[in-house]
Amino acid sequence: MIIPPPLRPGDTIAIIPTARAITSGELQEGITLAESWGLKVILGAGVGRKRFQQAGTAEERAADLQAALDDEAVKAIWCARGGYGTVHLLELLDLSVLLKRPKWIIGFSDVTVLHSALHNLGACSLHAQMPFNITGKTSESVDSLKAALFGTPQAISRSPSDQGDGMPTDRMGTCEGQLVGGNLSILYALRGTPYDLDTTGKVLFIEDLDELLYHVDRMVMNLKLGGLFENCAGLVLGTMTDMHDKNPADPFGLTAEAIFARTVQDKGYPVCYNFPAGHIADNRALALGQNVKLSVTAEGATLSFRKS
Repeated sequence: MIIPPPLRPGDTIAIIPTARAITSGELQEGITLAESWGLKVILGAGVGRKRFQQAGTAEERAADLQAALDDEAVKAIWCARGGYGTVHLLELLDLSVLLKRPKWIIGFSDVTVLHSALHNLGACSLHAQMPFNITGKTSESVDSLKAALFGTPQAISRSPSDQGDGMPTDRMGTCEGQLVGGNLSILYALRGTPYDLDTTGKVLFIEDLDELLYHVDRMVMNLKLGGLFENCAGLVLGTMTDMHDKNPADPFGLTAEAIFARTVQDKGYPVCYNFPAGHIADNRALALGQNVKLSVTAEGATLSFRKS
């Protein structure tokens, strides 16, 4: 896998809206943060543009992203926010430029579309907080983003106390492999497409937000029947935030975490739950495609990133 070079003070980072519309004012917190790191910030043409929910047509948004991909002066691309719509760009982009001039693509949630496409291309990308509302995130979240961008080795840990009440018990063990994954809903939506993931021998990471529990079960069963849990090296379940029943008086009967625990109960690889990444304040940066070591013990879980 190609790992983009670390950023240096003076480098340029482009903020590009690939999905929902956003204004420059809503990005000011992220701009200020990047500038405090010594980076120059440019905004894509789609900032301030609105077509219904999104930052322009698919063609306009793809052109904005392609311009940043092709610009040799741009060393990283920070997706402005999530929402929905990045999937419409896939057929309009030439991502192969990243094989010649690698640069970090940064974002999460709907940006899982790009993470999956880039993984299949052979390029690493960064599952991390976007500039929108970034001041609401923990210092650990922000520091992990800076460390990943500037090439500082990271080991992200979750202590036993962070596992949460009612959370399934971790399965202890150690494994190594490339880190892949992202948002459950997007991974499910990409099944059967050229952007689907091969998880064989890899550490699979999954998170999601605001889904009905029986929808979670449907998506997890799709991944199971499709073999995504069969031969992976390990499973890191990030936060499954605001999962709920359609009718609380007639509950589905399992939490999102319990759905995953049931699905992989016959597997021998290590599994950890409630890892600090996803739609939460403590959303740590994860370099997808990089080799990692997952260690799950009675003392907690640690994901260590390796350059090779």
